[in-house]
Amino acid sequence: QVQLVESGGGSVQTGGSLRLSCAASGYTWRVNCMSWFRQAPGKEREGVARILSGSGSTFYADSVKGRFTISQDRAKNTVYLQMNSLKPEDTAMYYCAAGRDYCGLEQTRYSNWGQGTQVTVSS
Repeated sequence: QVQLVESGGGSVQTGGSLRLSCAASGYTWRVNCMSWFRQAPGKEREGVARILSGSGSTFYADSVKGRFTISQDRAKNTVYLQMNSLKPEDTAMYYCAAGRDYCGLEQTRYSNWGQGTQVTVSS
């Protein structure tokens, strides 16, 4: 099992920036992919970005492309999500997920999740 702990959320104004962190522990050697998801009140959880642990290849949802950057520090078993030019519609609980055989943005394919960190963007 892999344990995930997110941090770095907070409240910012439109146009601001935040950097989220997701620290993994446990059977991290089984992890081939780390992803970020978000869920706003009353909405389904949606994929934001993912990174392949080995190659560092990244993929982003269209809604965040050009504003968010996912990166990793493999020595620290930590994945980051740098969020710039934040908008009110980015307000959500942000979760990280770890995968072994799947590396997409379909949330049902992940079984390892963190507890989430809240991001609030005010206008």
